[in-house]
Amino acid sequence: MPQRARLDDIVLGGAPLARTSPELEAERAAAIADLLAENHFAPRHSPHGPYRLHLAVADGRLVFDIRDRSDHAVGSVILALGPFRRLIKDYLMLLDAWHGAHNEGAESRLQAIDMGRRGLHNEGAELLRERLAGKIEIDFRTARRLFTLVCVLHQRH
Repeated sequence: MPQRARLDDIVLGGAPLARTSPELEAERAAAIADLLAENHFAPRHSPHGPYRLHLAVADGRLVFDIRDRSDHAVGSVILALGPFRRLIKDYLMLLDAWHGAHNEGAESRLQAIDMGRRGLHNEGAELLRERLAGKIEIDFRTARRLFTLVCVLHQRH
């Protein structure tokens, strides 16, 4: 029996991918692949998954447009982006620093940057889970990957 409380497809809205760096594009691709392989996504008022998620940033808000497999609307959740801005900015800054250190072959810097990046990623995931509480149930791993996608969308916007 297929798992129903899950995402089967993710569509990112907003500016075209050409506006993202190759590093951010790699982050996006990895997050989507990981999400599609394993996730827990259960909208409170819809027991009829699996779902297709259209995720976008519009008017300073994060929009979760949830649809069924046939692309019919199931519901939507809109979150203010403000609480995420500092984390997103810091995460993107550390991502740039990590790629710079990687290109330089600075292994000790990579480890330190990676620790900071993991911490910000975890903080972003927890904030996302808190903000979605009572609306969409997601596990921590799903929240981490969705936070990556939020960062990608913010960079595009």
